[in-house]
Amino acid sequence: MAERVVVPSLFPPPNYAHAAVVEAGQRLAFMAGAVPLDAEGRLVGAGDPVAQTHQVLHNLEEALRAVGTDLTQVIASTVYVVADQPKVLSQVWDVVTESGLAAGPHTSTLLGVSCLGYTGQLVEITAVAVIP
Repeated sequence: MAERVVVPSLFPPPNYAHAAVVEAGQRLAFMAGAVPLDAEGRLVGAGDPVAQTHQVLHNLEEALRAVGTDLTQVIASTVYVVADQPKVLSQVWDVVTESGLAAGPHTSTLLGVSCLGYTGQLVEITAVAVIP
């Protein structure tokens, strides 16, 4: 199983770990970035980073399930948000921490970026998960 480490001598991270250690021999899934598109390729939540985050998490959960794992087995994630204000990042992070993705805790990075791949896209999440 994955060992999630919160280092006592460092500032305690909110709902994630400083490190995740996996013993050799476990299967890992390296997930492509989950995006806020529905099954037909339509953007969900135009202009709304919170709605897009819900769709991204849904899509990530579906992709994880397809390879035999789920959000609770994620050991590392990166959350990309088109934003230049901490308030928007916080809104997205609140959705992430209320999801199964925060069950770990796991290592995570939250980034504000200027642009993502699809027109109107505001949120993307990449992840690495253990396949039990």
